[in-house]
Amino acid sequence: MSSFALGASSFCRQLLPGFKIVRSSGGRRNLSLLEYQSKQLLDESGVSIQKFRMLEEKRNDADQLKDFQVPEYVVKAQILAGGRGKGHFDNGFKGGVHLTRKAEEAVSLANKMLGQKLITKQTPEDGILVRKVMVAKSVDIVRETYLCILMDRAHNGPVLIASPAGGMDIEAVAEETPDKIKTLPIDITRGVTREQSLSVAEFLEFKGSLREKAAQEIEKLWQLFLKVDAVQIEINPLAETKEGEVISVDAKLNFDDHAKFRQQRIFDMEEETEGDVQEVEAAKYNLNYISMDGNIGCLVNGAGLAMATMDIIKLNGGNPANFLDVGGGVNEDQVLKAFQILLSDSKVKIIVVNVFGGIVNCSTIANGVVNACKTIDLKIPVVVRLAGTNAEEARQIVLSSGLNLIPATDLDDAAVKAVKALAAQK
Repeated sequence: MSSFALGASSFCRQLLPGFKIVRSSGGRRNLSLLEYQSKQLLDESGVSIQKFRMLEEKRNDADQLKDFQVPEYVVKAQILAGGRGKGHFDNGFKGGVHLTRKAEEAVSLANKMLGQKLITKQTPEDGILVRKVMVAKSVDIVRETYLCILMDRAHNGPVLIASPAGGMDIEAVAEETPDKIKTLPIDITRGVTREQSLSVAEFLEFKGSLREKAAQEIEKLWQLFLKVDAVQIEINPLAETKEGEVISVDAKLNFDDHAKFRQQRIFDMEEETEGDVQEVEAAKYNLNYISMDGNIGCLVNGAGLAMATMDIIKLNGGNPANFLDVGGGVNEDQVLKAFQILLSDSKVKIIVVNVFGGIVNCSTIANGVVNACKTIDLKIPVVVRLAGTNAEEARQIVLSSGLNLIPATDLDDAAVKAVKALAAQK
């Protein structure tokens, strides 16, 4: 499934197997914010978070934290990947999360992270460059709980999911102890009521005055959900602290792309340097690109067709390098850009063009393919399957081009020819 089509955590997917975030079909990538950015949004809405400072350049003095004195600091590298604490840097330094009681050491730890690539189980093999480090007040956690508000298609609206068993192993909770999961549909016209917030706080096992504090935090998170046009706010953990506080220690937010015109400030927060290079470039041209690990590039129109194309390629012994969805309103310039993006991946040894012309005109795609091949001086084979509007005219454009274009009659034929052409290169 494409990244823009499914934005919830694996836990949410387990709980709500029908859950699917609806995204725009205009090639927009799923907006992901760094941890500190999510915390900024929570803080602006009055949600209780740990205090923090950001370090973005190497400096050897502790003056950067002179106005930020806390009993203990947690130093966290800011990248869009999990497993930071168990990761390692390309300079040999181990761990993207550290604790210290000294401001000088907090700065020293940050210096060892900044400008280095952090490698975790969720990053590319060569890691992700760390440009920002968050130094926060360490939270003395007594107990961890889980809270998530998300839009759910099965419930035709927002739902609140809660568990008193928060923390790292939350995914296992749904499978092993489903009684520790509470799913509460929210009436979009009434919102989260006081009765509901108190009920959820009680289910999360907050006692005494903490029950009221937790209920208030839940209500503030709901107001933030509405304010920023979120489709998901996941707090893991929502923690009870030794000082008697209820704090959102970590947060993941996803947003409705259709509301970008209302939430321009939030969308401008996106760190494009954190994303896949081809994915970022594709989004600039209203294209949707998803990277994979094979050597057959796929240019398609529509996510469903992309899935079918990759399945058929796999069934015929091939391995897709990606899919690149050009959508229904594609023009020749976008086809050229699509080819350039595909070829920027050195693994791509052959390209399959699979377009079903409903909205899109097949002759537009055919002209785009021919012009792209001439402009780029393409050396690798291109298998072209075009069906639908003006398919025969498009076929003639391909056949008369004099280029290394291999016409295919259907999807299976395209996959077979792509695998054979790939084998002939070896």
